[in-house]
Amino acid sequence: MTDLQETGAQNRAVAIWLLICCGLVFAMVVLGGITRLTGSGLSMVDWRPLMGWLPPSSDAEWQRVFELYQQSPEFLKVNAHMDVHAFKGIFWLEFLHRLLGRTIGMVFLLPFIVFFVKGYIKAAEWPKYLLMFVLGGMQGVLGWYMVKSGLIDMPHVSQYRLTAHLVAAFTIYAYMFWVAMSLLFPANGNARHGWFNKSLALTILVATTIISGGFVAGLRAGKIYNTFPMMGDYWVPPGTMALEPFWRNFFANMTTVQLDHRILAITTLCVVVAFWFKARQANLPIRSRPAVNALLHTAVLQVALGITTLLLSVPVILGATHQAVAMLLFTVSLYILHSLRRI
Repeated sequence: MTDLQETGAQNRAVAIWLLICCGLVFAMVVLGGITRLTGSGLSMVDWRPLMGWLPPSSDAEWQRVFELYQQSPEFLKVNAHMDVHAFKGIFWLEFLHRLLGRTIGMVFLLPFIVFFVKGYIKAAEWPKYLLMFVLGGMQGVLGWYMVKSGLIDMPHVSQYRLTAHLVAAFTIYAYMFWVAMSLLFPANGNARHGWFNKSLALTILVATTIISGGFVAGLRAGKIYNTFPMMGDYWVPPGTMALEPFWRNFFANMTTVQLDHRILAITTLCVVVAFWFKARQANLPIRSRPAVNALLHTAVLQVALGITTLLLSVPVILGATHQAVAMLLFTVSLYILHSLRRI
C-alpha cells in the first residue's frame, strides 16, 4: 500500500467514526424531541454528570428520586396525581436521553485517543477534535441549564434555552459532518463552485426555519390554530403583535411564532423547488446531483409532515418524525454545500 493509499484508508476510518457520532447525535435530537413531547424532560430534578450512569436499583432508591420530583413545579401543578409507578414512565425517557449523551461522549473520546496514538489524527489536526469534545461537554451543561428553567416556578422550560440547546446540537452535528465529508472527499482545487453562495443561502434558510421550530416547540405553539392554510378564520390572526416591545412577539407570542414558522417553512419549500429546477441545468459536481433530488423530496416530505402534525395537534410520533426529517433536510443541504466548497 502506498503512502497515499494508507492516508486515504486512515482518513476513511476517522470519517466513519465521525459519521457514527453524527448518527448518535441525530438519535439524541430525536430522543430529546420525544422526551419533550411526552412531558418527560423535567422528571429528573438533579444532574450528576459523572455518577449518573445507573438508574435507581431498589424500591427505596426509586422512592427517594420520586420524592425529589414531588418538590418540583411540574408535580405540584401538573402531575400531583402521579404515584411512583407512573413516575417511572416519564423518568425512563429522560434517563435514556441523558445516558445517550454520556454514551456519545465515550464513543467520541475513546476512538479519538486510539486514532491520535496511532497517528491517524495528526498533531496539527487535534484542536478541531478537541473543540468537538468541548462543545459536546458544553451541550450537556446547556441541557441542564435548560432543565433548571422548568424547576423554579413554572413547569416548563424556557423557549430560549430549549432553542439554544437545539441549535447547539445541530452545530455539533454540522461540524462533525463537515469534517467527515472533508476526509472522505478531499478538495481538488481552491475555487468555489459558482453555486456555492446559492447553496449557502439555502442552508441558512433551512437552519433559520429549524430555529423557528425550536420556538414553536418551546412555547407549545403547535397546539393552537390547528388548521391549514389559514389560522382559524384568519391569514394573520388577531394578537399577532400584541406584546411590547414588538420584537418579543417573534420569540414569546405563540400566535406570531407559529405564523413565522409557517411562512418560513413554505418559503423554504419554494426556494428548494426553485433551487432544484435551476440546478438541473447547472454544471454541478457529480456527487451533488442526486443530493439535489434528495433535497426536493425531503423538503416536500417535511412540509407534508409539518402540516399533518399541526392538523392532528402534534401527536408524539409525528412530532418526533417532523424533527427527525428537519435534521435530515439540514444534512442534505449541508452535503450539497460541502460538495461545492472547492473544486
